[in-house]
Amino acid sequence: MIIEPKIRGFICLTTHPKGCEQNVINQINYVKSKPAVNGTKKALIIGASTGFGLSSRITSAFESGAATIGVYFEKPPAPGKPGSAGWYNTAAFEKQAQEAGLYAKSINGDAFSDEVKQKTIDLIKADLGQVDLVIYSLASPRRTNPKTGITHSSVLKPIGEVFTDKTVDFHTGVVSEVSINPANEEEIANTVAVMGGEDWQFWIDDLKAAGVLADGAITIAYSYIGPKVTEKVYSKGTIGRAKDHLSATAKLINDKLKDINGKALISVNKALVTQASSAIPVIPLYISLLYKVMKAEGTHEGCIEQIQRLFEQRLYTGGTIPTDAEGRIRIDDWELNPEVQAKVADLWTKATTETLPELGDLKGYKTDFLNLFGFDVPGINYQEDVNEIVAIPGLVS
Repeated sequence: MIIEPKIRGFICLTTHPKGCEQNVINQINYVKSKPAVNGTKKALIIGASTGFGLSSRITSAFESGAATIGVYFEKPPAPGKPGSAGWYNTAAFEKQAQEAGLYAKSINGDAFSDEVKQKTIDLIKADLGQVDLVIYSLASPRRTNPKTGITHSSVLKPIGEVFTDKTVDFHTGVVSEVSINPANEEEIANTVAVMGGEDWQFWIDDLKAAGVLADGAITIAYSYIGPKVTEKVYSKGTIGRAKDHLSATAKLINDKLKDINGKALISVNKALVTQASSAIPVIPLYISLLYKVMKAEGTHEGCIEQIQRLFEQRLYTGGTIPTDAEGRIRIDDWELNPEVQAKVADLWTKATTETLPELGDLKGYKTDFLNLFGFDVPGINYQEDVNEIVAIPGLVS
């Protein structure tokens, strides 16, 4: 079938298998262009099919030669209906990994469930014995707690007062003012239940109890803080409250891993175009201005550049892992450079529908958004008939 992008708001309803495959190959080639790193040998990536999770799997495999198990929840294709981008990403990664002689298997299901946790443990025991790295990179708008059976839904809201500021419709380029009402206590609690650290802790508790964490194992969850201009809707909003819970959970897990010389860490990453970030008012405008500044300075990174630098320059240097006063790895250091933020803050005051094409990098934002779904990828003929039915080589049934 010939597949074209069908966009509704911050979601693209279609995906392109060849575009997704090329995106993965491009990331693999980037990692292979860097020096090999003596890092993880057996990695579990929870949330492995897109974004930072996918880049973590690629980096583990092609930088350090690691065997990888990926856990994700993606929609398979059907005749005439493309699968989700994460499905095609995983198919491409596992094909490339297996061709390179690397172990790569995966489980498709609800990572919040006890069933998927047990299935993952069984696979580790059968094939790898233990893992030395566990990446937690789940992004979901809702979660069913396996202990209570209650389903929680998250919200993207400020706390305490109405938030009003600029935003941009990245499809049209129209800059407008947006107001968001504050969350109530129930909404805050639900957002923490979905996006906080409880499920991460459940995973590590189960993995440790099953004896599948190697001595010295590291587990990392990804987070974001961001600048002052976005703090009311992000770091001081409902998401920020969930990220605070995630950080607190890291300390709890860290204590639990001491007897196996393990570590639990938060990596604070850079703002990037994701389906989740596209849904948060203010963030698309901020990112388009940030991209303009960082690209001009030569410090812009996408997911793969960010994670490759995290692994090479933070996690696996052979020395102490550098962290901030709160024990977090700061790979957002280039984004939050005071000079960069001063330039972005200046552009923010000047950004209008008329000035944004010059002041910001809305084109780069749109390209990154389309790339998430396999579109607008250089070298792909989108008028060509493609087979939407693609199998994942290492999928465990």
